[in-house]
Amino acid sequence: MTVLVYSEEYKKHDEISHPENQSRLNAMLKYIDKEDSLRDLDIVSPPAASKNHILKVHSKSHVNFIKDLCIRGGGNIDFDTYTTPDTYHVAKISAGGAITASKIVLESDQSAYSIGRPPGHHSNSERSMGFCIFNNIAIAIEYLREVYKIKKFLVLDCDVHYGNGTADIFYHDPSVLYISIHQDPRTIFPGQGFVEEMGEGAGEGFNLCLPMPAYSNTNDYIYILEKILKPVASQFKADFHFLDIGFDGHSNDPLSNTNLDDDFYPWITTQMKEIAHKIALILEGGYDHETLGRCNVKVLNALNNHNENNDYDVDLSHVSEETKSLFKTIEDNFSPFFEF
Repeated sequence: MTVLVYSEEYKKHDEISHPENQSRLNAMLKYIDKEDSLRDLDIVSPPAASKNHILKVHSKSHVNFIKDLCIRGGGNIDFDTYTTPDTYHVAKISAGGAITASKIVLESDQSAYSIGRPPGHHSNSERSMGFCIFNNIAIAIEYLREVYKIKKFLVLDCDVHYGNGTADIFYHDPSVLYISIHQDPRTIFPGQGFVEEMGEGAGEGFNLCLPMPAYSNTNDYIYILEKILKPVASQFKADFHFLDIGFDGHSNDPLSNTNLDDDFYPWITTQMKEIAHKIALILEGGYDHETLGRCNVKVLNALNNHNENNDYDVDLSHVSEETKSLFKTIEDNFSPFFEF
């Protein structure tokens, strides 16, 4: 059975008028509680990540800025990103959730899912942005490197927004293959994540952007991912696999123009489990509460092999010509690095 990593402390980082608030997790937990197949789900409360582990990713000035802002009572960092008096403490626990989920995967025969908040993938080493305070998944990667001596990581990020913070942190690092499938950055925050953003120096070729046209559907996403994900994973041969999962690409979500349906989320979960027997999932976005709750039950059932069928037959008549052209562009750009 998959382990869910969650802390009641997350409630202390909360601004009810902001789309990223505790009601997101409340909806998820409500749906999970009602699902018979998840009655025996283990829920583990994580400790906070230490400041030293956070400093493996973030600058001292950035960490102290967040700490001091919260001591002064909190406030907005930018137009999108807020803090409360407790945010520094809660953000350390959210990073600790990613670490805890990773340790469970390494030390048991189970997958684990950290539903930490605030989320993390937009935060780079120097700055919080896009609802994110500290980069949870990057902190977990550096922890695994230091403590468990893990050498190679694959991160698949399927939040509708490009994880510019994660990409930036590992942009020169050939040991972290970051694959992000997201809405075309010309049409959505953060305005980055084009195919040509491939990494630099030793990291060139290890930042793989799949910028999907606005209004892409599940057929479009699966068409691209079936051609790329398993071939790239088999060539890279990671030692540890993360699914950085956001639900804001769903057609019901108010913050995007992407038209995924419920079927996509158990499908991508199953694909990752076929690549790696056990995986660590880290929650990012998703702002329609009913969709978030419903789809997370499907993800957990897929992790626990309770879904009867997570196959998906792509209807080519519903795959856009833009999507087909995008694959050709990706194939051409990455031909020196991977074969598709």
